[in-house]
Amino acid sequence: MTLGRSVLKALSVVLLTGGFLMQTAAAQTETRPTDDQIVIAVESGLDYDSSIPGNGIDVESTNGIVTLQGEVPNLLAKERAVAVVETIRGVRSIVNDLTVKPIARSDEQIRADVNASLLADPATDLYEVTTQVERGVVTLSGTVNSWQEKQLSGAVAMGVKGVREVNNTLTVDYAQDRPDSEIAADVQAALQRDPWIDDLLLTAKVTDGTVTIEGIVGSLAEKRRVRGSAWVNGVVAVNDIGVDIEPWAADTMQRKTKTAFRSDAEIERAVKDSLLFDPRVFSFNPTVSVDDGVVTLTGTVDNLKAKHAAAQNAGNTPGVWRVKNLLKVRSTDAIPDSELVQNAIDAIDRDPYLERFEVGVTARNGTVHLGGTVDSFYEKAHAEDVVSRLNGVVEVNNNLAVSYPAYTYYYWPHSTMFYEPHRYNRSMASSTWHYETDAEVQDDIENELFWSPFVDSNHVNVAVNNGVATLTGTVSDWNEYSAATENAWEGGARGVINEIRVN
Repeated sequence: MTLGRSVLKALSVVLLTGGFLMQTAAAQTETRPTDDQIVIAVESGLDYDSSIPGNGIDVESTNGIVTLQGEVPNLLAKERAVAVVETIRGVRSIVNDLTVKPIARSDEQIRADVNASLLADPATDLYEVTTQVERGVVTLSGTVNSWQEKQLSGAVAMGVKGVREVNNTLTVDYAQDRPDSEIAADVQAALQRDPWIDDLLLTAKVTDGTVTIEGIVGSLAEKRRVRGSAWVNGVVAVNDIGVDIEPWAADTMQRKTKTAFRSDAEIERAVKDSLLFDPRVFSFNPTVSVDDGVVTLTGTVDNLKAKHAAAQNAGNTPGVWRVKNLLKVRSTDAIPDSELVQNAIDAIDRDPYLERFEVGVTARNGTVHLGGTVDSFYEKAHAEDVVSRLNGVVEVNNNLAVSYPAYTYYYWPHSTMFYEPHRYNRSMASSTWHYETDAEVQDDIENELFWSPFVDSNHVNVAVNNGVATLTGTVSDWNEYSAATENAWEGGARGVINEIRVN
């Protein structure tokens, strides 16, 4: 696999013409990974992620079209498996034949828990959503005000144990009709402000509210983000059939033009725009200030998840290298600590990942304390995320211990959802590292960097000493810098020293 990676790197030849990356047909063919290489990369990605039972999943690839077969214990694992595969360079499409086999529950129990989850979440508690359940398949109907609210409602329903599938038939009712020209301008702005999308290789047209996007992206993950970003106010449908996936387009050299010389005023406008599209944040209108690429968020939100989501949106804006999150969480409802404890226990019991653990919960003055033992760092971070979504929770003190020493990839730049977990700081968990030789760790990290569509591996150097990886080189923005750090952890590093320069 190392030989294949080296050959592919040597054959990667690109030309920048008229602001677009161009390649000869021969070079494009040569730089495409083989199906065997893709299968190995996909299986490695699934194996690294402790939230996915990779042992029960079979992977095939034909001309870059990956087929997943097997069984997973819950719908979240099925969705996460797809999201992980989308980040593999060379994957053009996914045929998801995974079967969800959750714990046995009655439709009445599932429906009650879905309704309870929607009511407990401060972002969905006021949505007009009706739920029906038949043989574990949840159907959502009703009316919401945006595509983002529709996706968020579906995500909440997925997070209930026993759910096999979610049929999201929610109708989006915009407050007012918008002309195609305004919609087109918003779509272009949305594509431009996403650091994981190369808008220079894309065109978007709008006809009667339908957005048609054509062009080239570097990965299936980028294509998903393109599709999600296009759903601005007023859009009735998105057609991305004309978006082709070419591995050479994952080279980040075009993003240097995108992010260079971005002023603080431009960054501030982009951050404010991104907050407007997040249903967890937009109603609170946080104050945004920018100084030399450092974003400071101030103001008040009424739930902890909104605070986390605001910081995440700001951090995913081109030109931002640091976020100071000074948002204050002030609940509008005076919920007693005893009620918070019960709400947290109920939320954990509804969750398909957490329901089997004995998680101790206490609360004082709105701060929820979690104790007990879970199997992985994913489950630890996921528990914190689940509790942070509850009304009345102002902070979470996560004291959960991890019994199984495995790292999990939490950095999901490819996700277009608004419910992704708060990233866990794994630098505090180096004592759980499994022994490998420095050469093995270095090779694994270089493989991770190569297969990631978010990092230009040609510009990152790796050295490993006693399991600690040192990264050097130059990247085009801070998001690529962070993604490289995560790749090093994912490759099995005991510690990571990131000395990469951001140009």
